[in-house]
Amino acid sequence: MKAKAALERFYVLPCCLLLLNLSNAIISYKAQLIHDGLLRTLFIMGMVLFGSSLVAFAIAPGIIGLVQTLRRASRSTGGGAGEIGFLAGLGLVIFWLYYRNYLLGTASIVPPFLRNP
Repeated sequence: MKAKAALERFYVLPCCLLLLNLSNAIISYKAQLIHDGLLRTLFIMGMVLFGSSLVAFAIAPGIIGLVQTLRRASRSTGGGAGEIGFLAGLGLVIFWLYYRNYLLGTASIVPPFLRNP
């Protein structure tokens, strides 16, 4: 149980917070389409609340459950390679998203049909 708590506290939670920050960047990017200051502020506040709820109640528990499943499966096959591979992959995907977001702009991580005109 201690390894699970340490994993949640020191790796999965920071990864989820980084994903939340990326969702906030996307929200700010999409909010540029709203020209009224009051409506833009209300839109950003509502979407950030929705995004943080989504990360806290859906994404984080999903990642933790997947890691626990991989941990059980990798123990039965003789090692922690599945868990380590998943965690490394998660870190690499988040790094790649941040790289694209900050060097190429938020439009580079948004699907083409959602890009601002």
